[in-house]
Amino acid sequence: MYQRIRDLREDRDLKQRHLADYLNCSQQVYSNYELGQRDIPTDILIKLSNFYNVSVDYLLGLTNNPKRNN
Repeated sequence: MYQRIRDLREDRDLKQRHLADYLNCSQQVYSNYELGQRDIPTDILIKLSNFYNVSVDYLLGLTNNPKRNN
């Protein structure tokens, strides 16, 4: 999961600071999410899912299909 959120960010040429601002957290906290040093709260997973327009299951690595079932 942690590599997946990093890959999504890097594929869009975004800095950690951009995501940290969007999530209303510090860059260090966001970095810890990507490194797996801090558990990602459910509300943050939902925000990331919305930001990248992918399913939470995709973020969690439960599926390789990024499509959201809306």
